[in-house]
Amino acid sequence: MSRFERMRGRLRRAYESGRESARSGRADADATPGETGVASPAAPGPAASPAATVVGAQPPAAMHSSTVSRDDTEVPHALRIAAAWCWRLIVIGIVTWALLKIVGTISIVIIPLTVAMLLSALLAPAVGWLLKAHFPRSLATGVVLVGGLAAVIGTLTLVVNEFIQGVPELSEKSSQGVRQIQDWLKTGPLHLSDSQLNRYIDEAQNWINGNTERFTSGALSTAATLAEVLTGTVLVLFATFFFLRDGNNIWRFLVRLLPVAARWKVDDAGRASWATLGAYVRATVLVAFIDAVGIGIFLVIFDIPFAFPLAALVFLGAFIPIVGATLSGVVAVLVALVDSGPVTALIILGAVIGVQQVEGHVLQPLIMGRAVAIHPLAVIIGIAAGVVLAGIAGALVAVPLIAVLNTAVRRLAARTVPDTPPDAVVVASQAP
Repeated sequence: MSRFERMRGRLRRAYESGRESARSGRADADATPGETGVASPAAPGPAASPAATVVGAQPPAAMHSSTVSRDDTEVPHALRIAAAWCWRLIVIGIVTWALLKIVGTISIVIIPLTVAMLLSALLAPAVGWLLKAHFPRSLATGVVLVGGLAAVIGTLTLVVNEFIQGVPELSEKSSQGVRQIQDWLKTGPLHLSDSQLNRYIDEAQNWINGNTERFTSGALSTAATLAEVLTGTVLVLFATFFFLRDGNNIWRFLVRLLPVAARWKVDDAGRASWATLGAYVRATVLVAFIDAVGIGIFLVIFDIPFAFPLAALVFLGAFIPIVGATLSGVVAVLVALVDSGPVTALIILGAVIGVQQVEGHVLQPLIMGRAVAIHPLAVIIGIAAGVVLAGIAGALVAVPLIAVLNTAVRRLAARTVPDTPPDAVVVASQAP
């Protein structure tokens, strides 16, 4: 055998030996998968398995399921959660600010539409009664709208006429009341002298003269907005008419714009919110009427002037919960103080407080019920925010808006499937 053949035989035996060792190593790895081996580049054999441990290598860093990179694991979990909440709240704040800016820009349209919705919720039952009497829908809506306008205009006419007739008498009573106050300041516990009274009167007169320009500019700006008021009034009338006549069709059109999977849920929340709005408005009107009658009876009994206008003021003020009733009651007490003295004023004050307590603890829970019950803190915050954003109109619509949003959010967050509409068509799928 030549030297070349002997060399080839040695290489073949070495190759066969390597293959045998590779087979045995693979078999050992399959037989004991839980054990870890050590891979060495000097020893012939297979590559290290995925579960193998390489000597001198660092173990991989543990990553949380919510992290996307190794850098995130260096940040504490609480800080990552806080940061996630912060940027989401920032996005919500920016969107809310943009919506408020848009609403403020088109407030001349938003406010009349909101008032029209409130009036529609109030007048909708009357339209329903006429429809049950087989009136055409347009005729029923027109009759209810014209009747409501006639009632409002008649009430305002009576109030204005009563004020005009009683202004001279009230002016005389006011002068007498001012003189009585001056005498009390002199002879009372303050013991003010004539010079001190004159100085305070002069300071008040100077303050009025210094602010005359601001008062005048405010009046001019109010006169400049007369066209906007007329435009808003016309828009309220038209919107109320079409809301009463075609409100259901308008709502269906808006719901059809949503994805199919969300239509039933949104429709259920919207109809529940509309029912809440109607219940709130009707209950508020009833409570305001009872307040006006209760306080008006005391004003008539004690022969306070402007009894009917003051009762009407109480009725209108009751539409602004808590704040409106308090302010209108204060006006009634001041008129009683000027006309009949402090004793009668205290009696009227007690009557106002008593009526408001009956309203808050008996009438509202009994008439409104839990469906539209709102915590007083939410009412105060809503009214304050409404005044800041939209003045008197914002204070009027703040509480109804909170009630509607409360119902809508509760319905949308509920894990129940809305009832199938009665006019829904269910198509059964055919098996292939």
